[in-house]
Amino acid sequence: MRLTALIRRDLRRAWRGGGAAWPVAFFLLVACLFPFAVGPDAALLARIGGGVIWAAALLAALLPVERLVGPDVEAGVIDQFAVRQLPLALVGFAKTVAHWLGFAPPLMAAAVVAAGLFDLSAQTLLRVEIGLLIGTPGLAALAVATSALVAGLRGSGAVAGLVMLPLAVPLLIFGAGSIDGGGGALKLLAAVSLLLTAGAPWIAAAAIRAGMD
Repeated sequence: MRLTALIRRDLRRAWRGGGAAWPVAFFLLVACLFPFAVGPDAALLARIGGGVIWAAALLAALLPVERLVGPDVEAGVIDQFAVRQLPLALVGFAKTVAHWLGFAPPLMAAAVVAAGLFDLSAQTLLRVEIGLLIGTPGLAALAVATSALVAGLRGSGAVAGLVMLPLAVPLLIFGAGSIDGGGGALKLLAAVSLLLTAGAPWIAAAAIRAGMD
């Protein structure tokens, strides 16, 4: 019950004022601009389209990082959770689930539009969607852990990018590799995403606890 309440709270905050729409808008903006930069070569766009979609998804997941944990730390909400003896790892997991629900399903829907821009086949689009379904929980978990690590720092948005982007490279590599039909890449993507989803709440909890000391 407490987990559900925490997820609902973060979801409401994410959608308030259309905040959760910004990552999807950014994703679509990148997808729209890239064909202009590459040119009208349909074969080239189809070959690189899946990788561009994954790179755009990574940047979209990074966009709201500053708002995931930092505002709760500054407002004293995390202190209230600690006073009520609510496990901080549970808070981190709830934020991961809420972040995933807030950006991943709309982003997967927007990937259909991006696939049209890159002239991807239906089979390639299906592989992209499967990869995003498996990989975006890892992106969400990594975003929450990064947000906890940089909470309270000046210029936390820039620092978050420096922290998160290198750690997300395995997801990007295996996600893009799975588009070519590589079953091994898809399994590695699932393994990395599962590892991040399982470990990130504990990392976030440790970072929040260190910031409170």
